[in-house]
Amino acid sequence: MPGKKLTDGHGLYLIKSEAGTGLWRLKYRFAGKERTISFGAYSDVPLLAARTEARQVKEMLRLGKDPVTERKLAKAAMQCASADTFSEVAKEWLAMKKREWSSVHYTKSVRALERDVFPHLGELPVSRISRPMAARTIERISQRGALETASRILQHVNGVFRYAQAKGLCEDNPATTAREILPRKKDQKLMSALLQLPKLGDLLRSAKAASASPSVKMAHRLIAFTAARISNVVQAEWAEFDLDGEVPVWTIPRTKLKKKDARFPALRIPLAPSLVAELRDWRGAIGGKGYVFPSPSNPSTPITREALEKFYRVTLGLKEIHSPHGWRSSLTTLAKDHGMDKQVVDLATDHAHDTETAVRYDRGERYEQRIALFTWWAIQLLSSEQSAAVHALHGKRKAA
Repeated sequence: MPGKKLTDGHGLYLIKSEAGTGLWRLKYRFAGKERTISFGAYSDVPLLAARTEARQVKEMLRLGKDPVTERKLAKAAMQCASADTFSEVAKEWLAMKKREWSSVHYTKSVRALERDVFPHLGELPVSRISRPMAARTIERISQRGALETASRILQHVNGVFRYAQAKGLCEDNPATTAREILPRKKDQKLMSALLQLPKLGDLLRSAKAASASPSVKMAHRLIAFTAARISNVVQAEWAEFDLDGEVPVWTIPRTKLKKKDARFPALRIPLAPSLVAELRDWRGAIGGKGYVFPSPSNPSTPITREALEKFYRVTLGLKEIHSPHGWRSSLTTLAKDHGMDKQVVDLATDHAHDTETAVRYDRGERYEQRIALFTWWAIQLLSSEQSAAVHALHGKRKAA
């Protein structure tokens, strides 16, 4: 008969439902009111289990907690934990960081987490990830010899957990001690760079004759004559270039630069006449919209920095001798050696944006000097390139 009770004592009883199923109930009083809590069906919860649950309820009451409320809180916490997996929280964190990172850095960061972290931690609730789990994930990366990658990814993982802490999704950051499993870095080598104009001229001559995609070879020319960062070169867009003004200029938005503080202006790089002529020819060949150096396989995307670095390292055989980034050292060193003002050189290469004084200078007080700097640099490179070509020709004639 539905509604029939079988009492076990201390408020615990079994009641028969209309479907004939025995259901466990416990009657208790909280805040002066009589209440009831269910423990499930007899077929699923045996007597000993029901008694254990009843004792737990009594303990909650002793501590002044309402068992029904505590159950709801536990259920909500469980649902929240299952939804707030590491991958979901990481995607939120990445979306937030996208506003302050360059597109290249953002894309590389997403790929790194998807490749090296999500397979191991992605489906786990952030609140349940332990220190050994986080450390083992980073250790896997370092064990394949990718120490720099492991260090960068650890920074991202730390960022995700700090974000989760701020949102109240976890109390602890289990990645804080993971750095201890990474081997200490060796002393950083200086970026490989040629610092003699004759050698730079020979590099330019060799690059002209080398086999590579036109986009890579033209990107090489831009980086050589402007000493811009490689990320800014490969991501360059035609909208950033004014090749037809009185003083042709490449204006790199602050959001694309290493220091993204909006208080600082965009970086204006005056373009020497010889480089402007090359860029105009290039624009005429590929059109003046989108990326300046489109990928040969997919023109809607730019070439990669890896393609440019490989051109130097493999095609030109310059491994540990000179790199695309090395042009920054070449210009900085040679210009200062030739008496160029240090601050002008640093402003021209976006190295002096650490003070308010630098901001004032970048409003145009030193722009004429920066035009002179890049004009001088272009003359030095073209002269050295021509000399290298002449020497190479004489060498061939002698060999013949």
